[in-house]
Amino acid sequence: MTSRTKYDLLVVGGGINGAGIARDAAGRGLSVLLCEQDDLAAHTSSASTKLIHGGLRYLEYREFGLVRKALQERETLLRAAPHIMWPLRFVMPHMPDLRPAWLIRAGLFLYDHLARRELLPASRGIVMSRHPAGAPLVDSIKRGFVYSDGWVNDARLVVLNALDAHERGATILTRTKLVNAERDGGEWLAQLHRADGTTLEVRASAIANAAGPWVGELLKGALGRPASHSVRLVKGSHIVTRRLFEHDHAYIFQNPDKRIIFAIPYEHDYTLIGTTDLEYRGDPSRVAIDANETQYLCDSINRYFKQKISPADVRWSYSGVRPLLEDENADNPSALTRDYSLELDAPADQAPLLSVFGGKITTFRKLAEQAVDTLTEALGHGASAWTVDAPLPGGDIAQANFNRFLGEFSREHAWLPASLAHRLARAYGTRANRVIGLARSRAELGREFAPGLHEAELIYLRDTEWARSAQDVLWRRSKLGLHAEPGTLEQVTRDIDAWFAREPVRQSA
Repeated sequence: MTSRTKYDLLVVGGGINGAGIARDAAGRGLSVLLCEQDDLAAHTSSASTKLIHGGLRYLEYREFGLVRKALQERETLLRAAPHIMWPLRFVMPHMPDLRPAWLIRAGLFLYDHLARRELLPASRGIVMSRHPAGAPLVDSIKRGFVYSDGWVNDARLVVLNALDAHERGATILTRTKLVNAERDGGEWLAQLHRADGTTLEVRASAIANAAGPWVGELLKGALGRPASHSVRLVKGSHIVTRRLFEHDHAYIFQNPDKRIIFAIPYEHDYTLIGTTDLEYRGDPSRVAIDANETQYLCDSINRYFKQKISPADVRWSYSGVRPLLEDENADNPSALTRDYSLELDAPADQAPLLSVFGGKITTFRKLAEQAVDTLTEALGHGASAWTVDAPLPGGDIAQANFNRFLGEFSREHAWLPASLAHRLARAYGTRANRVIGLARSRAELGREFAPGLHEAELIYLRDTEWARSAQDVLWRRSKLGLHAEPGTLEQVTRDIDAWFAREPVRQSA
């Protein structure tokens, strides 16, 4: 627990934008406190389609600036964390009744050339009978296109940004809610309420409101300020089924309603399918998929695959609320921009407040950079941007070559089963040795709570990555909950929660 009570910047929100802002600001020498009312990435930022992409479909809405910005960030991010992000090839079957081939070719040409590519190959046309991706598809699909984007472990991306911020001096307080903040003598005086019932009072020279779906609520409530922008809450739901195809490509499918659906290789044994786009007016913390969404996603897949699925085949599902910039001219949620807006409230001689509206995971680093540029100018702080070439924790892998790193790690720890070595290397990169510690056998990793999850990893997650519950571990820091043996998940969850309850935090993160 920190003893500091005065900070340059208070960041509210532990999603990807808040964690990115905290990291950027801490790296410029600002004293930073980030507070999050739940766990890091507890909501929107762990409920994405898990893509680092320009957004091919946004070209239809003439969002050329957004697509270009996202494409520029795509390769920057792939270099920053090659353990949790990697290139992925996408197959788009051609459906002549939905979009003509020339239109798709034109869009892919733009997608290839709006930003420089060094890591990713260009798009091309394919004949389905000659490509592995054609085998699972219905026989009526003869041709298609292949293009490149990237995959990301979204929840770990948030944690790694928070960890980098912490290691650069930031204080990270999870399960801590901002309940009130008022300007006082050129500063913000803020009250923070912690889950243990204690209240903290801190002063900050500036506040960054990165509360995602709660950005407007926070402005009107705890901050007592009006907003010139607003967000529309849009629910996106995904389902996970058994593995539907054997190759390593993903699919992007066009629907008659002009939406697109992805089918993505997931956690080796599964296929991730999504997403929906529905107006949402409820509590963002209680969002959940409904039966109609599940059926919609199944029907979308069945239009293309020979192997049919039904709601009974869904192994897991999740939903998130995306806070998209309001547009009175966009009736369809799918047409709402995924771009962002930064609103600065900085009356003369008063502490500034910056609020983040909208955004997408691919552009978080650029958003954070622009947010901190704005705040440092308002505070008279001269430090310049730095994150564009900086790896995230564990991402300092030589030449961003993960496969070579994995080989070296596996040889160094030959006693680790291949699947466990791969998972640890993917999750922690060059910091996987910190998880293992001095262990030289599986027995020395401690109790095995679930297949491949040992006490040594729980200790690391607790002391270094702010994990405090089974939910944090099984569904955000990892997806081991998905791999639990049938009928064992409830017991595993109870055992891990009991471990956290009896094992105090030895080192405050």
